[in-house]
Amino acid sequence: MHPTANPSQKLLVLNKPKGYLVTRSDDLGRKTVYDLLPEWAYNDGWMPIGRLDLDSKGLLLFTTEGYIGNALTKPGNCIKTYEIWVRGHVTDEHVAQALKGVQSPEGLLKALTVEKIGTGGAKTKLRVTIDEGKNRHIRRLFGALKDQKFGTPLKVLELTRIGIGSFELDVKLGEWRYLSVEEEKRLLRK
Repeated sequence: MHPTANPSQKLLVLNKPKGYLVTRSDDLGRKTVYDLLPEWAYNDGWMPIGRLDLDSKGLLLFTTEGYIGNALTKPGNCIKTYEIWVRGHVTDEHVAQALKGVQSPEGLLKALTVEKIGTGGAKTKLRVTIDEGKNRHIRRLFGALKDQKFGTPLKVLELTRIGIGSFELDVKLGEWRYLSVEEEKRLLRK
């Protein structure tokens, strides 16, 4: 059972599934993250902090306080952690290039850390951290790198945000909860 609206809470977390748009409404009638939240979240102006694309899932924070959203999205202010599956064999050279960065029309795309945490067939599982979030940042970063065996771009097959700053995702897919006052303080501490 979900709690009701609580005016003293400043942040809530949603574990966003794939297939939901991060927008208040969609002209094409597609599902949005507000379909997963209580009606009061939409009516009371709870806004997402940052975005996750339609094919991505994981941690998405919401607030009614603009200063909180600004603090958590300002480049360099807050580290975001992702687990991704990449089609292709990610080599040490790929990791070095992702850390160095690649140029894109939106500027330099790079990761703070890249850790190989598993493989499965022709796929590699990585844990990646970034401190800014340009549009489709991680997908475009790894898409700019070539599979050394086949010469094709690496492709992010699955992307899950598992952490923002000190907060780690701890709710089931499609569910939400408020952050505690202590969690809010830790997250907003600079």
